[in-house]
Amino acid sequence: MMDDSLLPNVIQFISQIDPFDKLPKNVLRELAQVIKIIYVSQGESVDLTSDQQEKHLYIVRSGAMEQRKKNGVLRARLETEDLFGFTFLDSDVDDDQGYQAIAIEHCLLYLIPHSALQSLFNKTPEYAEHFASQAQVRLNSALDVVWSNREKGLFIRKVSDVASGRVAVVTSDMSIQAVAHEMRMIKRTSCAVIYENDLIVGLITDRDMTKRVIAEAYPIDKPIKDVMTSSPLIVSPDDLVLHAASLMMQYNVRNLPVVENNRVIGLLTTSHLVQNHRMQAIFLIEKIKYAVSVKELVLLTPERQAIFEALVEGKVIPETIGKVMSMIFDAYTRRLICIMIDQLGEPPCEFAWIVAGSHARNEVHSLTDQDSAIVLADNVTANDRIYFKHLADFVTQGLDRCDYPLCTGNYMASTDKWCQPLNMWQQYYKKWVANPEYERLLNISVFLEIRTVFGNANFEQLLRQSLHSHILANKEFLGILVKDATRTNPPLGIFNSLVLEKGGENKKTLNIKKYAINLIIDLARIYALAVGSDALHTEARFEAANKAGVLSDDAFKNIMGSYRFILTFRFGHQLAALKEGKLPDNHINPDTFGSFERKHLKDAFRIIADQQDAAKLRFGSH
Repeated sequence: MMDDSLLPNVIQFISQIDPFDKLPKNVLRELAQVIKIIYVSQGESVDLTSDQQEKHLYIVRSGAMEQRKKNGVLRARLETEDLFGFTFLDSDVDDDQGYQAIAIEHCLLYLIPHSALQSLFNKTPEYAEHFASQAQVRLNSALDVVWSNREKGLFIRKVSDVASGRVAVVTSDMSIQAVAHEMRMIKRTSCAVIYENDLIVGLITDRDMTKRVIAEAYPIDKPIKDVMTSSPLIVSPDDLVLHAASLMMQYNVRNLPVVENNRVIGLLTTSHLVQNHRMQAIFLIEKIKYAVSVKELVLLTPERQAIFEALVEGKVIPETIGKVMSMIFDAYTRRLICIMIDQLGEPPCEFAWIVAGSHARNEVHSLTDQDSAIVLADNVTANDRIYFKHLADFVTQGLDRCDYPLCTGNYMASTDKWCQPLNMWQQYYKKWVANPEYERLLNISVFLEIRTVFGNANFEQLLRQSLHSHILANKEFLGILVKDATRTNPPLGIFNSLVLEKGGENKKTLNIKKYAINLIIDLARIYALAVGSDALHTEARFEAANKAGVLSDDAFKNIMGSYRFILTFRFGHQLAALKEGKLPDNHINPDTFGSFERKHLKDAFRIIADQQDAAKLRFGSH
């Protein structure tokens, strides 16, 4: 039993540490009374795999510890307020998961008996997850706190939440009169989706009937395919309402069929949106669409920042924040292209304006800069190139004025190297994959993810096919990519100032992008290429690898939990900077971390390190 004279000091210390700070005072006192205090000299180890009668959860009261796996590999470094010994809260854990804890400084440790914690969980099961043995469970528990009330608000509503189930489904050979009867008398809907050979080929609305049939006195016994709108836009039930609304505005349509596995399950109309939502991001996109100058677009920048702040403060999931901010970035880009085309005249040949990096992945945030390129038709002439040079310069400079910074590496459409015909781009990919030296590896790492925001999207598809075929032909490429991607390791020793930035204005800060986010993005890219997936979004890439059986269910859940927690953490840091009138950055001072952040970041870093090891084993060159 704890010496009564020490009890107040012990309670005061552990009450500030996550997850003990979530326990009621009486429960905290009960645990404090059974704590054992031990002293461990520098170099001495605590063997957690030995067959002790009683297992413990350890709290570092002072000093520093190092965890080493059985093979000697560093697992984590721990300091004051850190906890270890979670693994042994689970009697089913395999001993191979064990590790040693070694004192790298003289340490004072608090030991809480496993039996005392088990008794606590039996009485109050709601606290069990906070002490869970698996890092992924603890991370999810943390995310539940960060994302409280995440089901509220427009930004995460799905199309299936608001779409109507009433829609007429007809075939292309039916007469106009028969389709009108189906719409009016049977389904009582304003729209019909038209199939041919089990494929959706068209759409017709009551407005179309008025304009194309009644006004033109078109014979009503003719087939509906004569007057339908061909190749209609569609959405899936899982798409964001925000995405659907953006499509409606971009293409000036009022009806979107909701399609799942080629089957129409509903209809989304503009009236559904008006009835259900007042959407600030949608109104901004609409303002962007009708802006007539760069000056007008610049004036909208504060509104874009306000939307980012609202999303973060509203505890919207990071994936959705990235998608919303990407849609807004897309809208700025398209509008600037259209403004310049109005000045220059129609483009002299077909082209595609593609974006790369985080913009292509739909992972835009408050620091995203420009990564772009132009793919030109192969019949482009020297005079045509002058047109596209003017276009690229105008758009990139305009985006910069709207607070989308120029890329410091010049990966932009305004750089001649990145404004080339399709056949030259195909040569680029062939060369980069065949011989990925440093500069070529850098180039391909930027352009491994591309997305068309304006122009001929078929160019993008042809480039993807070219990329995948070259990778299949070069078995060593993935291994080289893995070697490059695992050159940087997550900061297991961050809290002992071992991997912090050491110079300049960011002295003694953690670069969360360099040491965590980029590492996960690189892993996702490798997994997607390995399974031949065209997915762009980081989460979708891991999901594709999981479905292909290349990434286990546990590994998938672990890396997803880590990624979401770290993004949420970064968004919070950026939000705080914006609110203080500072420029947001990726440099975080560890002195500002609380116990909660420290513990969960360490869990995330360990998971990233484990996934890097797994990728080296699976894809590394031998």
